[in-house]
Amino acid sequence: MTNEAGRAPVEVVEYTDPLCPWAWGSEPVFRGLRAALGGRVHWRRVYCILFDHDDDPAPDPAAETAWYSRYVEDISGHTHAPRAYRLSRVAASSWPVSLVAKAAELQGTEVAERVLRRLRESVFVLGEPADTPALALSAAQGVPGLAHERLAADAASTAVLDRVRADRAEARRPVHAVLSVPDGSSPHPGAAKETPDGGHRYALPTLLFRSPAGARAVPGWRSYEEYTAAVDALEPGLAAAPARLDPTEALARYRSLTEPERGLLTRGSWPPAGAVRLETAGGPVWLHPDEARTHPAAGRGSTPAP
Repeated sequence: MTNEAGRAPVEVVEYTDPLCPWAWGSEPVFRGLRAALGGRVHWRRVYCILFDHDDDPAPDPAAETAWYSRYVEDISGHTHAPRAYRLSRVAASSWPVSLVAKAAELQGTEVAERVLRRLRESVFVLGEPADTPALALSAAQGVPGLAHERLAADAASTAVLDRVRADRAEARRPVHAVLSVPDGSSPHPGAAKETPDGGHRYALPTLLFRSPAGARAVPGWRSYEEYTAAVDALEPGLAAAPARLDPTEALARYRSLTEPERGLLTRGSWPPAGAVRLETAGGPVWLHPDEARTHPAAGRGSTPAP
């Protein structure tokens, strides 16, 4: 659905980072929301650079990794998202994953979604954050429809670098509504974070909904209903319940599903025939058999369903 100018009536801006644990935990709701809204909104991702080049190095990397592992475990306790059995290190930089994710957008929405998923899984399933260009490109290897050589060239290009730089800058111009957010019932209410230069950036994740009728920001970790309420405030009747698919159809569409995702996005008996169960410390990840053949986790404790 578009307006007379040929544009979707609502723009959804997702402020995120492929290596953010709260963004990873929000994927079930975001996947459901994207499917329910379909082509009726314009959905745009902004990569915020959670781990930046100018961050001070940890004086004790092992202690920092142990602390961060506990932090991710605590977040997983709220979101029920998978987490790796062992985290090898805290990511050195978000730039490589952000450049590869932004470059993948040049090959279409479906490819971009699958590449971004692989980048998220590098840290939260494998425990090996894709924090170098080589690791980020390797994580995307074998994604269906992906032209890998083109991805590498685009990720190294000035044009994509400029787009990610613009994303980083946009993320550091948060709307006033997120500068102070009531705690409410969410363990991550999402007030904007202070930056070293005295400014602010969006907490991750944050969705900003915009239309000619105004804007609504929904920061932090939120319920599906809070997002649809924001949509309805701008365009009544546009939002809908998440579409529940047959398990086989859902796994073919998404390629990789966590337990929270299959609970929200599927209906009927689980698992579908051929699904590959990949164990993590936070519950299983289910892979389509074709995805399992090229996934970086291939062979790591995976079990095909009968």
